[in-house]
Amino acid sequence: MEQFKRQQIIETAMRIFKEKGYFAASMQDIAEACGMAKASIYKIFPSKEDLFTGVFVEVHRTLFEEARTLDRTLRLEGHSPKESLRRKIEYQLQFMLENYFFTREFKDLPITSNENFLIEWRKKRATLLTMHLDCFREAYGEPIVPYLGDTVAIFRGMLREYLSHSVQAAISVPMSDLAGFLVDRMEAIVGDLIASGAEPVLKASNAYFNDISPLSDEARQANLEAFLNVVVLKIKELPQPMRIREELLEVVGLLQRELGQPKPNSTLVRVYITFLDTIGDLRPYTNQLVLMLNQPAMQH
Repeated sequence: MEQFKRQQIIETAMRIFKEKGYFAASMQDIAEACGMAKASIYKIFPSKEDLFTGVFVEVHRTLFEEARTLDRTLRLEGHSPKESLRRKIEYQLQFMLENYFFTREFKDLPITSNENFLIEWRKKRATLLTMHLDCFREAYGEPIVPYLGDTVAIFRGMLREYLSHSVQAAISVPMSDLAGFLVDRMEAIVGDLIASGAEPVLKASNAYFNDISPLSDEARQANLEAFLNVVVLKIKELPQPMRIREELLEVVGLLQRELGQPKPNSTLVRVYITFLDTIGDLRPYTNQLVLMLNQPAMQH
């Protein structure tokens, strides 16, 4: 009985949130639509944030459950890898379009400061990322493995943009056609990555994969060292007198040494970066370095 009541509340809340939006929807609205007292809802969901989180979890449980069912069906039907990928993407597009209020990003809602919601949101991102990685690994096999991070990042960006345009009715393409379009574009991108032997940008240690496992201090340090090595190469190419380049390289060496300390001296780090920043050609690198240094070790 309790489970039935909970499911009824979630399904009703889902409809009310979609119709009225997060701010306008009230617990009283949901209670009246359910035909029960507001106190009955509060016994199961102590707050509006808890109820929204419950709906969010249910929507994505359905998404992942139906995606797994589709995957099993496609395997039994024996479709080509490309057609299977198209069918999977078509399903995701259609589901996310119909449930866009719960599958989009939530940067404009106060719910993002609710810890329980954030826990579920991170679980969803990790599961969705894993699903996308699996989709492309199954479609392209071993050759794509070094480029999975880049492939999925590009795909997710396209998926997000085209979904947004579809929701705003800026495009009128059926989701089945849009899925075919995306698959064709991704095939060109993947083919080029594999044929060119390009150096992957997103590897397992990159912050992008923070969705699955928070970036460790060791991984962050490795990323900083790799980036500073790029800065060294850039300095060597600068159209500056040898004396200036040597000074810059010396400062980068001091910066590398300081950042390698258990507790780097923030004043020294700022001084070294400020010195490098005096060279216009290095400014994009120093700006990026500052951003990298300002990222918390476990940020989502």
